[in-house]
Amino acid sequence: MSDAPLDPRRTALMLMDLQGGIVGRFPGGDEVVTRASGALARARAAGANVGWVRVAFRPEDYDAVPAHNARFASLRGVMDADDPSTAIVSSLEIAADDIVVRKTRVGAFSTTDLGQQLEQRGVDTLVLGGISTSGVMLSTVRDASDRDYRLFVVADLCADADEEVHRVLLEKVFPSQATIVTTADLERLLPNRE
Repeated sequence: MSDAPLDPRRTALMLMDLQGGIVGRFPGGDEVVTRASGALARARAAGANVGWVRVAFRPEDYDAVPAHNARFASLRGVMDADDPSTAIVSSLEIAADDIVVRKTRVGAFSTTDLGQQLEQRGVDTLVLGGISTSGVMLSTVRDASDRDYRLFVVADLCADADEEVHRVLLEKVFPSQATIVTTADLERLLPNRE
């Protein structure tokens, strides 16, 4: 990994699916939120962009899910957009100028205007964390790579229900498209503004 710091104006820390109804279902979820708080402070001190992604549905979103969709067809009424369980956990503060998107599929891009918002800000580098590793992280890493973003996956800002899947993704799959870092590396990658 390069020791060179990232350009904060062109970088976004993306925190994904860190929602009350999701975090508690994953081993280590609460620890991810604690570390995310530190990563968030680091990104803000460096002047980097911050983005939030959450999964939640309005009635028309449920209606658009075909019955054969194995993952989402059974969620009707479970992930309502106005339900507190779909909100980003309250210990993580969203600032007025942060990017915030609500998605209705696994990845961060396909059902949102995230790409457009990042382009408007001149962002070409994403620092990614979220729950789950085999869900939002996998889908977003693949899609973001296809969109030519420079990617950093923050290993200790991810969790998955299957520890072996988590390990394989971080050690064998993601490195072909992203640089794997930890929250400790963010101090070097996103130093304080001078």
